[in-house]
Amino acid sequence: MSDFENAPAGTSPVGTSPIGNDELLSRLRLIEDQPLAERASSFAHVHDELQASLERGDAHSRNG
Repeated sequence: MSDFENAPAGTSPVGTSPIGNDELLSRLRLIEDQPLAERASSFAHVHDELQASLERGDAHSRNG
């Protein structure tokens, strides 16, 4: 089982992602079925969303 599957619902393993585990896993499974070029773009988009979420969490921790 992955860290995402073990994390509490509505969080990433570090607890900062607003994306629910089921939603993320579903998105990743859909991406895996796409052609390579589309898959790369889709993974990059998910990466950007998760990175932005982590950065918001970091900013909140520093300012909170």
